[in-house]
Amino acid sequence: MGYTETWSGKINRKLRKKLHIIDVAAGREKADLVLKNATYVDVFSGELATDDIAVCEGLIVGLGSYQGHQEVDMTGKIVCPGFIDAHIHLESSLVSPAEFARAVLPHGTTTVVTDPHEITNVMGADGIDYMLCASEGLPVDVQLMIPSCVPASPLDESGANLDYRDIDSFFTHPRVLGLAEMMNFPGVVAADSATVAKIIASQAHHKKIDGHAPNLTGNDLNAYIAAGVYSDHECADLDDALAKLKRGQFIMIREGTAAKNLEALMPLVRSEKYFHRCMFCTDDKHPSDLLEGGHIDDICRRAVALGADPIRVVQVACLHAARYFLLNNRGGIAPGYLADFAVVEDLKDFHVVSVYRKGRLVYDAGQLASFPAPELPAHLAASAKNTFHLPVLTPGDFAESRQKAVIGMVSGQIITQDAGYAQGVDIARDILKMAVIERHKNTRHLGLGYLKGYGLQSGAVATSVAHDSHNIIVVGENDADMAFAANRIAENQGGIVVVRQGQILAELPLEIAGLMSEKPLVEVNRLLEQAKAAAHALGVGRDIDPFMTLSFMSLTVIPTLRLTTRGVVDVRTQQYI
Repeated sequence: MGYTETWSGKINRKLRKKLHIIDVAAGREKADLVLKNATYVDVFSGELATDDIAVCEGLIVGLGSYQGHQEVDMTGKIVCPGFIDAHIHLESSLVSPAEFARAVLPHGTTTVVTDPHEITNVMGADGIDYMLCASEGLPVDVQLMIPSCVPASPLDESGANLDYRDIDSFFTHPRVLGLAEMMNFPGVVAADSATVAKIIASQAHHKKIDGHAPNLTGNDLNAYIAAGVYSDHECADLDDALAKLKRGQFIMIREGTAAKNLEALMPLVRSEKYFHRCMFCTDDKHPSDLLEGGHIDDICRRAVALGADPIRVVQVACLHAARYFLLNNRGGIAPGYLADFAVVEDLKDFHVVSVYRKGRLVYDAGQLASFPAPELPAHLAASAKNTFHLPVLTPGDFAESRQKAVIGMVSGQIITQDAGYAQGVDIARDILKMAVIERHKNTRHLGLGYLKGYGLQSGAVATSVAHDSHNIIVVGENDADMAFAANRIAENQGGIVVVRQGQILAELPLEIAGLMSEKPLVEVNRLLEQAKAAAHALGVGRDIDPFMTLSFMSLTVIPTLRLTTRGVVDVRTQQYI
């Protein structure tokens, strides 16, 4: 017979633990760990302080003079609270949550708030379960926001369609903080009942609702915020951010791979009036950026280089996100707070030398403590690797004699423009054929259009990372290579491929829902960079990320034209053209 702890037994165990914590804090017993002579960032007073930091049972229990069973001298270093990423899609790293944790721990990140929007658009509610299970017990604390828009738009064909009833039960999970970015701001402003019901569901559980409303203004912005949306991470300029901040929203300053808004929003961080309403996030962070640049530590060093006060930067990087999400025991160094520390050499370069998570040393002097990936339920592990359901494609499936709209790329941006019509590939004018192929439910839907500005001269490029429904998107110079590339993606159960004349030049399999790989980050990055090089060798512009650029060409919530499984759509009018 298995042992089940009684309620009174549980209370007694917690009481003994609490009494021990008090005895250590009072100096009657030794601490588990003491960081001796620690100069630390006091995020509450906005200054540097020096004390011993005593840790017991994973908590900071005292600041002052302490003895510990383990003592570590911090002389010459600065102890920061563990960094917090306020909004990220872990899927953007292209690796599993465990591998993501291995990538960001050396950069001082101890907590992330993730929106599993990508995998949920593929697997439905199972995608949320997958991410909860795959992130359970990791040394980086992974908190979740529940996706609000699956699919992102009624024009999309994703793997599921979730309403408030499908997501309501998740709000009771202890690692769920609320409703993720409400991308369907037109639905909120128009008082669409199905959209607003999701906000009400989150509020009923006293949870947060994050926003996503680029350049929303006036009474429409008032309506959006009045509905209960508390934050925004889509501000690309100061005016947009101030309009939202002055109406009570918190501003997540985003500096990721695809979108970089830190420099434009630096006046908020430098301002005594505004910085307390700000926090840092990355949104999307690709392998090369994590390996070469870093994570929240990189945003901190950039902010200081742009003239921000270093103490204020640490407050934005730690305390403000914790307060916003009601993570009341983290984000600071004080008694009762989690012993999550990022130890840095200075507050200029933010070079992280060691990291503690709940008082346990998880990174030191270039060495990362080993930890296993969480075990997944068999049904989730199996279904995540079986998400492609479509027929074998032939070149004839891509044949088209009628005129189709041309989506014009805009240099350096993910918005597009209407570039007219074309009746076929025209390499001289940099016009290529593009297709989006439904891969979730074997509908056999295949939308065709043309793309201008990509630069490909021969062959085809395909990926299953195609925001936000993640169907297969392929661009090419000829139908045969397009069919070959799409079939290879399906054969691999997802990923990226570059082909020419029926030969694979480079590929990166992404077998987890067509979005992530089980391989180590370094290996994923190596394969990704090989694929980029192959695409550039076929003519794709050197200033273009071949796959990131392609992945946004199907995102139906960003103007002007996008390609779906049913054809080219004008985002502004929500009409096919």
